[in-house]
Amino acid sequence: MNQSTNTYDLAVIGGGSGGYAAARTAVSEGLKTVVIDGADELGGLCILRGCMPSKTLIESANRNIVIREAEEFGLRAEAGEPDTHSIIARKRRLISEFSDYRAEQLQDGRFDLIRGHARFTDPHTLEVKPRDGGELLTVSAKSFVIATGSSIAVPDIPGLEETGYVTSDDVLDQEDVPDSIIVLGGGAIALEMAHYYEGIGKKVTVIQRSEHLLSGMDHDLADTLQEALEARGMQVFCGTSIQQVETTAEGMKKITFDHHDQSLSVEAAEILCALGRKPNTGHLQAEQAGVDLDKGKVVISKAVQSSCPHIFAAGDVCGPYEIVHLAIEQGEKAATNAAKLLRGDPESSFQLMDYRLKLYGIFTEPQVASVGINELEAEEEGKKVIVESYPFNDHGKSMVHGTEHGFVKLIADAETKEILGGSVVGPEATELIHEIVVAMAFRATAGQLATIPHYHPTLSEIWTYPAEDIADA
Repeated sequence: MNQSTNTYDLAVIGGGSGGYAAARTAVSEGLKTVVIDGADELGGLCILRGCMPSKTLIESANRNIVIREAEEFGLRAEAGEPDTHSIIARKRRLISEFSDYRAEQLQDGRFDLIRGHARFTDPHTLEVKPRDGGELLTVSAKSFVIATGSSIAVPDIPGLEETGYVTSDDVLDQEDVPDSIIVLGGGAIALEMAHYYEGIGKKVTVIQRSEHLLSGMDHDLADTLQEALEARGMQVFCGTSIQQVETTAEGMKKITFDHHDQSLSVEAAEILCALGRKPNTGHLQAEQAGVDLDKGKVVISKAVQSSCPHIFAAGDVCGPYEIVHLAIEQGEKAATNAAKLLRGDPESSFQLMDYRLKLYGIFTEPQVASVGINELEAEEEGKKVIVESYPFNDHGKSMVHGTEHGFVKLIADAETKEILGGSVVGPEATELIHEIVVAMAFRATAGQLATIPHYHPTLSEIWTYPAEDIADA
């Protein structure tokens, strides 16, 4: 490629979900666009090492749980030993299909694609080191979208490096699974991986630093999930401080930790470190472009605009929430706003992110999901709200399913009774929550939700009970 021709309206750094969304949107806006991606494989975190492969493994675990609980439903079935080699083979086949499709999208000619690592040399110029070892390239652009994603963070824990551990990336290709594992962390990734391991019959211990699982979520959801996990045989320790990690004389991995004024220790064949992720900005030389970072994250406005006005960001690299559908929305808005900027449109016309409908889903058993504000946030913000919940163990369809653990909860404005948030811990929570997303999108009241017909018997009709209670309050 002739370096003198490497000038674009928009350069997108990163070809994952946020980056691809930015590129396709930029093309629709008429911008000459390039995507620069330095990863080993095209596809991004969600497809290659996140949402899709983890849910593929979890689905195998879920099927195994159904088999081992079949006797409750009058069925005779022997679960047998899960074939983890076949589980991983299925995951690889599916992810290959997903990633091939994304690679085709990135290479279909709508925009240029450069496989290489980019760094800023000034606010309008990138130096790109091609993955094939070719000569350095110079890419100039009028605007940029940083969408470089995140990578696994491993904190400094005494003895952890020496003892050894696996990460969620390793689990996704782990054909030979140990019989016992200690999971460090109590967030979504940690708990989904713990669920997978337990679901295929392994002994699991979870060690969480905070006093509750799922920090930031309402404690009643987290505690209900913990009770369910413990009922399935997991050990869960919250409110801990790890003191030492070491290998025993028998070759087991041992963790000693403080827990509620006691010193405890647990042993397992393996340790999974799932203690969060960090933004991929270390290689960018963001300071050369005048882009402010906060703990490595690109600081953005609601218009996903960085401190350098023509540089935008999307996805895990900026947050504030590391969720793929928000990364896509940020990428779309970044490209749209870049086009507006280049046309000279006023900033007042820029599209803004609205996190009112922030949505979470955790694919454990039971699942957990939420949208909007929770009780903790309502209290912090001083909002006057009405909160009502209803348990699955008093709901006909969930009783028929044999999935009675958990509840649904609605939060509404105390005066107008507009629905401000909802949450579920229970069966199909990640599907059920979308009814509340739709209601909130149209700013429905609890009374309006209660009057919507729901077929009987269905799981979704459970929402009508807390909605009616709020409407009648």
